[in-house]
Amino acid sequence: MHGTVKKADSATDADAVTPMMAQYLEIKAAHPGYLLFYRMGDFFELFFDDAVEAAAALGIHLTKRGKHLGEDIPMAGVPVARAEEYLHKLIGKGYRVAVCDQTEDPAEAKKRGAKVVVRREVVRLVTPGTLTEDGLLEAGGNNFLTSVCTARLAGGGAGYALASVDISTGEFILSEVAAADLPGELARLGPREILAPDSADAELQAVFDEHPAAITPTPDAHFSARAGEAAMKAALEVSVLDGFGDFTTGELSAVGAALKYIELTQVGAKPLLRPPRKAAGHDAMIMDAATRASLELTQGINGGREGSLLWAVDRTVTAPGARELAARINRPLTSPEAIDARLSAVALLLDAPRLRSGLRERLREAPDGARALSRLKLGRGSPRDLGAVGHMLACAAALRELLAGADALPGELGEIAEVLTNSQTPVRATLSAALEDELPGSARDGGFIRAGYDADLDENRKLRDDSRSVIAGLQAKYAEETGLKSLKVRHNNILGYFLEVSATQAERLREPPHNETFRLRQSLANALRFTTPELAETETRITLAGERARAIEQEIFGRLSEEVLAEQDALSALAEAIARLDVACALAELAEERNYVRPRVDDSGAFVVEGGRHPVVEQTLRGSTPFIANDCALSADSEDAARLVLLTGPNMAGKSTYLRQNALIAILAQAGSFVPAKSAHIGVVDRLFSRVGASDDLARGRSTFMVEMVETAAILNQAGPRALVILDEIGRGTATYDGLSIAWAAAEHLHDVNQCRALFATHYHELTVLAERLPGVANATIRVKEWRDEIVFLHEVAPGAADRSYGIQVAKLAGLPRAAVKRAREVLARLEREGSSAGAAMDDLPLFAAALQEPAQEAYDGADEEIAALKTLREEITALDPDGMTPRDALAELYRLKALID
Repeated sequence: MHGTVKKADSATDADAVTPMMAQYLEIKAAHPGYLLFYRMGDFFELFFDDAVEAAAALGIHLTKRGKHLGEDIPMAGVPVARAEEYLHKLIGKGYRVAVCDQTEDPAEAKKRGAKVVVRREVVRLVTPGTLTEDGLLEAGGNNFLTSVCTARLAGGGAGYALASVDISTGEFILSEVAAADLPGELARLGPREILAPDSADAELQAVFDEHPAAITPTPDAHFSARAGEAAMKAALEVSVLDGFGDFTTGELSAVGAALKYIELTQVGAKPLLRPPRKAAGHDAMIMDAATRASLELTQGINGGREGSLLWAVDRTVTAPGARELAARINRPLTSPEAIDARLSAVALLLDAPRLRSGLRERLREAPDGARALSRLKLGRGSPRDLGAVGHMLACAAALRELLAGADALPGELGEIAEVLTNSQTPVRATLSAALEDELPGSARDGGFIRAGYDADLDENRKLRDDSRSVIAGLQAKYAEETGLKSLKVRHNNILGYFLEVSATQAERLREPPHNETFRLRQSLANALRFTTPELAETETRITLAGERARAIEQEIFGRLSEEVLAEQDALSALAEAIARLDVACALAELAEERNYVRPRVDDSGAFVVEGGRHPVVEQTLRGSTPFIANDCALSADSEDAARLVLLTGPNMAGKSTYLRQNALIAILAQAGSFVPAKSAHIGVVDRLFSRVGASDDLARGRSTFMVEMVETAAILNQAGPRALVILDEIGRGTATYDGLSIAWAAAEHLHDVNQCRALFATHYHELTVLAERLPGVANATIRVKEWRDEIVFLHEVAPGAADRSYGIQVAKLAGLPRAAVKRAREVLARLEREGSSAGAAMDDLPLFAAALQEPAQEAYDGADEEIAALKTLREEITALDPDGMTPRDALAELYRLKALID
């Protein structure tokens, strides 16, 4: 819990607490576990332990304010104007913040009594999964809050239901998964915060512990299907849910917890929610968490975006488009028809570069309308959010005109054009007429409504900004009415505005008819001062004009927000259409830039790629070195191609790159993208498994080999005929015979039981005999060339098997000492003479070690002699004077140096 505060021990102690501190303590006690941002003027202040923790986390000054129970009260504060910046830091460090704002005007509080404290209330609880401000969010990524509960699946098995809500965009996703698929589903969604039921068992808690999200324990009572149904009806403003599909008890229970938590954290404010989308498992390619991490789909090996597949292929120009592309890569489709609709849109835009260029130019101007709408719905919007909606509508109109000039729009483009056409609303004209070109970040700042839009506002602005001319006008008017040219309107801090005339001229104002208008306020020796009802009213209006102008603008802001939110469904659909159009244009741009081709995706069991390339590695090379393309031919229903390929070859030759590139090609194709290849025929992959690379899990007591076996077990237990499996070096983490046996059994199981398409890289050359025994297995190898005891990696995949691993050559390239390399060659030669494997040669380890002992010493002695000879050679070469030699002398010296080496 954050911010422990000592309680008063007696009535006397309680009485000593100031009214303000009593208010603070009461609000703090109601929000344990949260840092309390307590509004005081232009600052959010923190007290007690909250202040100490925040000062350390934010690097701000810790001070003190008064005493509580005889001790100094620690205090730290952040400016209200910079609160977003500090919230970002605190949320990033795992804190949660309760924002307590002033909910009444201090002037009103004073009317209630001199010692009355301004009313304050917590207006929002800021948690990782409930952020909405642009400064707190990643522009190109979703910010999901996900609730998880147990569920009974359609087939009768046990599993989990998930409800994921991104209140910053309104996205609302429901899904049910088998227990084994839960880590992968959480990895796909990437929630920032997970609501975990209090009754979560150890197995479920272990899944939560592995995920980097903030975990929020949630009462089991909140996971109520009945409450979830009622909350969803209220959020979607409907009386029945039939129009949105059928929902299971588990899904509704997860919804209940998610919407209840949102209600609590937003303190009653209702977020914008789009109609829920059910993410059925059969609609998309399933990938577990290990596969996603291995393939680096959206994060590189160092945790950042660079080096990931998304980084390599993202050519979007809008934040919503970037989020949509990430979602597609994270959830490739399995419907050939839906995939083809996306591919057709990309194909048209690829073949129409002028149209694509025009669309992308307009898209660059498109704001993030989804997040602007969300903030307006939550009451957190600003004039800039209204401007974003208006600008989005203007961009949509321009995009619609460009698409209207194209021929028949295929696939997804036709759907997008229809939304762009149907989503134009009258609110666009209203916003254009009302809003200034430059808009402030808060409605309180004012100055965002155009002149001429509201007469009352214009008048108050004129009074506020041009009071001198208003007063001068009144002065001229009174001077003309009275005939007193010397009459002046003056001002001081005591009387305010008044009319002043000389004592000799004042009599005219005290006689009819002027005495009914002009009233004496003050008599001086040489002058008299008067006022009029009109002057008094004008003075009041001038005094209040600034406040009145701000109030009028805020009223207009409220009306405009209501008009926008009345069209929220159409505007949300428009924001989504713009994102989809951005992705289609971006993928076409990528295809042209990187020479990608349209894949053929169908329901067959084929996986045939001609000239495939790794999208990330190819881009990283940036043309400095050509990427060597390779073919891949797998088939679950063809005799011409094997469904399992055993890949052999040395380390560093490119086996892992080859494995991963084919998996990434499948993902891109089913995401609706063209692919890096000469041609590609992909039979839909329903599950993708990748076991490449070594890692451990020391926190859970798992060695590298144990992690490898757990992941391999998951593959062998779950892969079906439509799966694609890539495996690298199974069994390398244990003894030779154990590892070989495990790899052998795994390969046979994939072929005989799983019957899936698989690429199986291995250093166990013994496995290559499986190609002779099993009809669906073929051998392939990464070609290398030997030259003067060196190896050159050709990075070419060819049929056949490698005859050896070239491990010593690779070790030499890695910089192993020359003596160690020489010794390794001697040991290898002895092993190869004694038997086919290390195990055969080392059945009697003591005898084997003794036999090698003498050659070992000779090897190192020889190395010393060689090093001494090299030093001598270097000295001889250094002493030479090439410029002073004749050609004959140079040739003689060359022969002499050669003799030294021999």
